[in-house]
Amino acid sequence: MTAAYVRRPGPAAGIEVGSLPRPSPAAEDVLVAVETVALDPVDTLVRSGRYRTALPLPFVLGRDLVGTVVSCGNAVRGFYAGDRVWCNSLGHDGRQGSFAEFAVVPSERLYRLPDGVDPDTAVAVAHPTATAYLAWFVHGRLRPGQTVFVGGGAGNVGLAAIATAALAGARVVTSCRPEDFARCRQAGADAVVNYRDPEPTDRLIEVAPEGLDIFWDTSGHTDFAAAAGATVPGARILITAATGPAGAKTEMPLAQLYTRDISVLGFVISRASVADLAGAAVLINRMLVRNQLHPRITERLPLEQTASAHEHMEAGTVKGRILLRP
Repeated sequence: MTAAYVRRPGPAAGIEVGSLPRPSPAAEDVLVAVETVALDPVDTLVRSGRYRTALPLPFVLGRDLVGTVVSCGNAVRGFYAGDRVWCNSLGHDGRQGSFAEFAVVPSERLYRLPDGVDPDTAVAVAHPTATAYLAWFVHGRLRPGQTVFVGGGAGNVGLAAIATAALAGARVVTSCRPEDFARCRQAGADAVVNYRDPEPTDRLIEVAPEGLDIFWDTSGHTDFAAAAGATVPGARILITAATGPAGAKTEMPLAQLYTRDISVLGFVISRASVADLAGAAVLINRMLVRNQLHPRITERLPLEQTASAHEHMEAGTVKGRILLRP
């Protein structure tokens, strides 16, 4: 089969697209013929070795896929040849990735694609929306009527975060570039502020005088001073990304945080439990059927362009989702 893979962790130039043996499913696995995949920022971290995880070599890249079941291991129940399916948790912890003509997926990490759902839309939203689910409902403990802040609202995760929080009955405040205000409002934001506002705390207090219950900057540019100044006692600050070089120091107003019982919680989708990912899949499928998720797909490329796609991702020039087809 054709696959995009690396022989060892390293730069994008080390990505090869060529023939590898077609995998065979173990007893609890499902063999999937891959139709489309999406490139995630974490894919570049795993490939480069910056995010350390068990890598079977040669290592097939990628987390997400939409495809069709080819065959199942003898212990698999509920999946059959011909089923349309999706997954968003390959390529980590010893699992081979999705960037290939065929992929083996543990059945507990595989979900049915609802009838009539566009496969490109499904694969584009799978990773960002699962991240949003984990943020709001697993780590953030979001409740209807609360007010939340989404930094980087026009990004892939940001749009999913706005849509899922709004659906859950939250009041959503977000930040983005002025040219993206309409996109964020369409996703469900109640108030939108310029991410370059010179007085972010004052602006957040102005649009959310009741205070923020959850503060989540999906872009990785967390302004802890603004977060501390605009949140209510007992609020939660979520961390899912960090900009700048590894090990860079961040100033935190500790007195404002601990004296007001504010929690700072970091998480990554890679460490999510199978049960939490399955919960996210239920929400994602429901929103897909209702046409409530609208990803920004900017490129559709053949698998042969995987290396250049990784380079673009690392250069910071990607403004939406990059999809590839084996």
